[in-house]
Amino acid sequence: MGFSIPRLYAIIDPARTGGVLPAVVARELASAGVRLVQFRDKHASSRQLYEVCLELKELLRGSGCSLIVNDRADVARATKAAGVHLGQDDLPVEMGRRVLAPDQWIGCSTHSLDQVVAADRTTADYVAFGPVFPTASKENPDPVVGLEGLREARRATRKPLVAIGGINRRNAGEVLAAGADSVAVIGDLLNAQDIQERAREFLSVLGSG
Repeated sequence: MGFSIPRLYAIIDPARTGGVLPAVVARELASAGVRLVQFRDKHASSRQLYEVCLELKELLRGSGCSLIVNDRADVARATKAAGVHLGQDDLPVEMGRRVLAPDQWIGCSTHSLDQVVAADRTTADYVAFGPVFPTASKENPDPVVGLEGLREARRATRKPLVAIGGINRRNAGEVLAAGADSVAVIGDLLNAQDIQERAREFLSVLGSG
């Protein structure tokens, strides 16, 4: 059986939580039924990232929700997270594979069709593509690819495809219809007054999977 990814891929970024602790957010998401969470902190030291990810890993134990560490294969390995998500400026996928345990996953960010094609040739378990829509979650976002770009990416890879960038409850359905297997969401989850309820709304929109 091949790698399978949930339809909702929640990303926790402390810069976007309004001061709410990552552990609190993770607990709310897991309680709502979210099955995959990535922790991303571009400003944390190695030690800080390790300690937070270790806390999240323990908190999510037995919840059915897996933890992905952004950027850092070493921290993913050290905390025994489910895997790592690598960007274009991080370790190459095959080098990350050397760092991880055999059962850990690797996701790869892509922002152009050429990058999707290149990622498809690697051992990455899934490919993320975007931004599909304008996004405020990155300081220097890549050019918007749009739904048509997403359709082209779908044709370019056999791997599970995660759409990211500006995705909310109103456009998530059309993102799936354009070929994404999963939608990564930051702002429309973390900006909610009730994160657990917002996550349930997303899961209702996206359906099972």
